[in-house]
Amino acid sequence: MRLFEDTTQARPFIKWVGGKTQLLDEVKKSLPRDFATRQHITYVEPFVGGGAVMFWILQAYPNIERAVINDINEELICTYRVIKSDVGALISTLTAIQAEYIPLDAEARKGYFMEKRALFNTKKTSPVETAALFIFLNRTCFNGLYRVNSKGEFNVPHGKYANPRICDADNLRACSEVLQKVEILCGDFAETGRYAGPDTLFYFDPPYKPITETSSFTSYAKEGFNDAEQICVYEFAI
Repeated sequence: MRLFEDTTQARPFIKWVGGKTQLLDEVKKSLPRDFATRQHITYVEPFVGGGAVMFWILQAYPNIERAVINDINEELICTYRVIKSDVGALISTLTAIQAEYIPLDAEARKGYFMEKRALFNTKKTSPVETAALFIFLNRTCFNGLYRVNSKGEFNVPHGKYANPRICDADNLRACSEVLQKVEILCGDFAETGRYAGPDTLFYFDPPYKPITETSSFTSYAKEGFNDAEQICVYEFAI
């Protein structure tokens, strides 16, 4: 039985390279055998990304009292915070974008995408607009990738989806409900160490080390994530 089979369940609101939706059964096997009966659990995810594990585990295990998520990507974290605190405004903004984008022909869609990408990269938009642009770009860019250049500018080209679902209002509301007991941080993963304790479960899913230099998908932030950072994660975890 698939763990995200029920359509009423909150699911990741974005596509994310390395997302674990298809591996949730394997994650479940790694949990302590008595996990479902433990009390006062805190769940911590230092590299939340698309949040597949976080959304699943907080719904599957109501004995988790609170959760802490973190990511260095400021726009991603802004989106999480807006979904938590102002989901209605986000849905309204995304609905308007969807109504403008869907009727356009292929060339006009590309132009619309490029305009929104340029606006997103100004980093001068309100939190709600930033979140809406983040989701729109994710849903309409090539393969749902998130990649930035050395200036921190999102530079993924336009995708060619016939009918992308830009505004999934039901899922956004479900995500907002789950996030009500989540503390949302933005910064160095090591800052989550202060939440460690005997009843804390950490789930680590840092950016992967690419097999080759041309296959890198770790540019989620302009700072990158190099070998030294990978070693820091190892030392932090042990």
